[in-house]
Amino acid sequence: MVNKFILKEFGLRIRELRLESNLSQEKLSFKTGFHRTYIGMIERGERNISLTNIAVFSKAFEMNLSDLLDFKNQNSKLSYQDYELKTDN
Repeated sequence: MVNKFILKEFGLRIRELRLESNLSQEKLSFKTGFHRTYIGMIERGERNISLTNIAVFSKAFEMNLSDLLDFKNQNSKLSYQDYELKTDN
């Protein structure tokens, strides 16, 4: 399912930013208020997090939401046309 791929893309983005910031999952958990295991689940693409939680990561990494959601640096081959909608079934 393509939508699971989006979760993995976001997770990879969080991991990339965390490593660039020299943060462990534990240190990022202190910055965000999220549990370390929750961050690990996000990084592995196992959690579909809310927009408000995405905004928490945006603030923790001191970047705009649009920059946080920019997957171009990850060689993403997805476009909006690839996303599945519940009405597509």
